[in-house]
Amino acid sequence: MMPNKSKGRRFPLLPLRGLLVYPSMVLHLDVGREKSVRALEKAMVEDNLILLCSQSEVNIEEPGQEDIFRVGTVANVRQMLKLPNGTIRVLVEGVERAEIIHYTDNEEYYEVMARELPEQEDVDQESDALMRTVLSQFEHYITLSKKVTPETLAAVSDIEEPGRLADVITSHLALKIKDKQEILETIDVSKRLEKLLDILNNEREVLELERKINQRVKKQMEKTQKEYYLREQMKAIQKELGEKEGRAGEAEELRSQMQEKNLPERVQEKIEKEIDRLEKMPASSAEGSVIRNYVDWLLGLPWSEETEDDLDILKAEQVLDADHYGLEKPKERVLEYLAVQKLVKELKGPILCLVGPPGVGKTSLARSIARSLNRKFVRISLGGVRDEAEIRGHRRTYVGAMPGRIIQGMKTAGSLNPVFLLDEIDKMASDFRGDPSAALLEVLDPEQNNTFSDHFVELPFDLSKVMFVTTANAVHNIPRPLLDRMEMLYIPGYTELEKLQIASRYLLPKQRKNHGLEDAQLVIEDDTLLKIVREYTRESGVRNLEQQIAALCRKAAKQIVSSEKEQVTILPAEVKEYLGESKYRYGMAELEDQIGTVTGLAWTEVGGDTLLIEVTVVQGTGKLTLTGKLGDVMKESAQAAFSYTRSKAEELGLAPDFHEKNDIHIHIPEGAIPKDGPSAGITIATALISALTKRYVSKDVAMTGEITLRGRVLPIGGLKEKSLAAHRAGYKKILLPKDNERDLKDIPESVRNDVEFIPVSHMDQVLQHALVDQQADISSKAPSSVH
Repeated sequence: MMPNKSKGRRFPLLPLRGLLVYPSMVLHLDVGREKSVRALEKAMVEDNLILLCSQSEVNIEEPGQEDIFRVGTVANVRQMLKLPNGTIRVLVEGVERAEIIHYTDNEEYYEVMARELPEQEDVDQESDALMRTVLSQFEHYITLSKKVTPETLAAVSDIEEPGRLADVITSHLALKIKDKQEILETIDVSKRLEKLLDILNNEREVLELERKINQRVKKQMEKTQKEYYLREQMKAIQKELGEKEGRAGEAEELRSQMQEKNLPERVQEKIEKEIDRLEKMPASSAEGSVIRNYVDWLLGLPWSEETEDDLDILKAEQVLDADHYGLEKPKERVLEYLAVQKLVKELKGPILCLVGPPGVGKTSLARSIARSLNRKFVRISLGGVRDEAEIRGHRRTYVGAMPGRIIQGMKTAGSLNPVFLLDEIDKMASDFRGDPSAALLEVLDPEQNNTFSDHFVELPFDLSKVMFVTTANAVHNIPRPLLDRMEMLYIPGYTELEKLQIASRYLLPKQRKNHGLEDAQLVIEDDTLLKIVREYTRESGVRNLEQQIAALCRKAAKQIVSSEKEQVTILPAEVKEYLGESKYRYGMAELEDQIGTVTGLAWTEVGGDTLLIEVTVVQGTGKLTLTGKLGDVMKESAQAAFSYTRSKAEELGLAPDFHEKNDIHIHIPEGAIPKDGPSAGITIATALISALTKRYVSKDVAMTGEITLRGRVLPIGGLKEKSLAAHRAGYKKILLPKDNERDLKDIPESVRNDVEFIPVSHMDQVLQHALVDQQADISSKAPSSVH
């Protein structure tokens, strides 16, 4: 052995999955992993030699050192060919065994130091005897296996080297990689032949056992065929005797069901045709169950069944008022529909979309609409639906095919004119299986849905009489074509007074009933409910409020059952005993005037919220830093506010080069929550000017509005939700764009009475109201500043 071989030499390494190469073997490999491709390229650049080692587990994509066997084969790369699918096909020839000493630090491809393991090829009498025995056993294996051709035996018989003989025979056996690796790692030729002999003996025993089992199975199959023949004879005899069994009886049962129903002619023809097919099929046919399932679905659908609408408007209004407090616009829209239905008789069902934050009663309102119309109610949730077949169904050719959710819902309803709720329509997604929102276009189009086509049903189904109601938290997630087909009804968050009424009228009685309490057993005062609303919840809806009331009911039930009290009355001061420390400070407004800190108002999918904007100025080189997980639009607003401040430097009493000598950091806390939108423009500008001029911002003021480079204040959206958030937080003044004055009529009167709304059209007016020690000269320049 050469001295350098004992120390080892460097090789690029190619890990093999489910494959093992012996010395003297020539075979093709397909290589696709990036590291493996780079290792091949390295080998081709140098001496064409590469080390091939097998992985212990096939499914490992990125094997570590412990996942690769230490002993492998040094191979010569004879040829490389790039295939159209991106993989590389190489022709390799095994040269010599080698053992990995250690791995080198190479991130681009696997590279190792390996020691080559040459073997002695001297043939003595013992080796010669072992070779003959191995050949004899291999011949027996070929006879039993039928997987190895006799020509292989002829080729193997010509091999004179014992080590090579063992390697070649092992390569032809259908063994696990672990067993093949064991032969590879056996350097001593005699021991290698002995191990191979053990393997061949085991394989022969297994093959003989398999042959016995096959013979037994064959006899069993012959018996089964005989039984099948006799069963078929029995069916023929029963048919001659007139006994209604098997397919004939099944077909007659389906026909009698069809006669009982008032089905349209085209549906009846289709069912009759399918029953005829079913009748002619043998009982053992798998397609028979598919046809039976299809006919059952067609018979189960309401092709002509309808419920009669209760067109009493006064009664409907009472039902809606009894179930929900407020929500005037949606209720009014339902009553309008009833009135028109009474006059027209035949009216295509409208498509209403209830948009609002969670917990405001969108889903329960849809249920109340069904009750007020005296219609059946069906609800399906579209949250997370990403398969077009969920809406339109699968074709019958697929195993386990079913109709889509629309047809399933209609079968559940059992009538042609239910109130059909499509919940969370803004939470749908699309992927490689199609776009479910596109499939809904036909469903939600009154001009098309009278012939809705489901892939499974294959017959047009009339959805024009269905009153579809959809719900969403945000409109911007709904595709535009789908949005055009729906009538938007916005349900904003509730005020404190509304929450108090909802809690006392609906939530408390409901939770008392759910927890088995009588009215007299649990008394919660209005002041107590108001304290819970203010200090234990902060939401647009009432879902969290209901959870807190449920917690009070549970604790009261425990006290009554354990005989601590017969009646539980919870006063405001006792809430802490039941619900723990308050979660929120009522009135989030600042307790004192601040420099460089301003409260903005934001709209989110779960309602309005307050947004604290902080600015700090330190000596530096003019760097502007924005933090708080801001979106691109909000960053642009901050840039615009900064540019406006620079343009007003002289009027604000700032040095013309203040931006070159100071570093400015604008931060919006709650960094984990993404924030975007232009409506924080005037808030950022006010905070920036306050920090630079060292003037205090009024603690009572919150604001919203977009800013231009000239200081104009542009309109924003979601004013009602933002106003409710400011009112919840305890702010007394709200600065809003002049163009949003028209939206003030939508704000509840209770909020308008508590909060002063100040319309502004220019940034100078914002500063006049926001800065406590504002100088008179700035406001006097307001008219000349508006371009």
